[in-house]
Amino acid sequence: MTVRTGPPPAPLASEYPEPLWRQAVDAIMRDVADGVLRPGMRLPPERELCQRLRISRVTLRKALGRLVDDGVVTSSHGRGWYIAGTGQRRGDWPNSLESFTETAQRMGLTATSEVTRQETVPASLDEAEKLSIAPGTPVFQLRRVRLLDGVPTAVDSSTVPTVFAPGFDRIDFTTGSLYRQLTDAGVDISRAECTIEAMPAGRELADRLGLAVGEPVLVMQQTVLDASDRPVFTSAITYHGGRYRLRTFFAR
Repeated sequence: MTVRTGPPPAPLASEYPEPLWRQAVDAIMRDVADGVLRPGMRLPPERELCQRLRISRVTLRKALGRLVDDGVVTSSHGRGWYIAGTGQRRGDWPNSLESFTETAQRMGLTATSEVTRQETVPASLDEAEKLSIAPGTPVFQLRRVRLLDGVPTAVDSSTVPTVFAPGFDRIDFTTGSLYRQLTDAGVDISRAECTIEAMPAGRELADRLGLAVGEPVLVMQQTVLDASDRPVFTSAITYHGGRYRLRTFFAR
């Protein structure tokens, strides 16, 4: 297999919020998506990959290990690394539902939060409609600035009927996970319905995320459901446009 023609790829950015091994995964996945790397093709030798990406062999091995776990790459003892066949891929992120904290842990980062709102209030008409409950039903509202290794990455506003969230107004969510608390309360989270759109940042969001007013942000509106298709909570997660990338795959 040959690598990209033309100028060599830029070295990975050590100051980027994602760790270098995760960036290496993304770099290889871009070659797969672009058709530079096709099923059955052999990756360049590890030494060459390390030189071109300017990373250590330990970092590269971690990236390759993740690609093997995801079914993108296979290894052949003594022969090197190969792009797997199309039928071997499994578990590509974000095709599985996971929390912000779980994503951070998988990426080798620490997730923390600055809690700006944490209280129980009556559901508004709009909230009641989204959650399939009566207006005025008690709901728990949680608003947080989400950080990765101390870097503000998103603002998360979630609303949960208190039937699913007993005592949540007393929980420390600066490090706690809403998904974890719901699971511990016996909620069987199954799937989420999401829409994502780009919007300009207003003054408050810009201040929270370290942006200029009007810079683009990505807003994910989400309704999370349990195994019986009951709405468990809604959330509006606004991501810093330069610190969040949605990755998915389409097949025909």
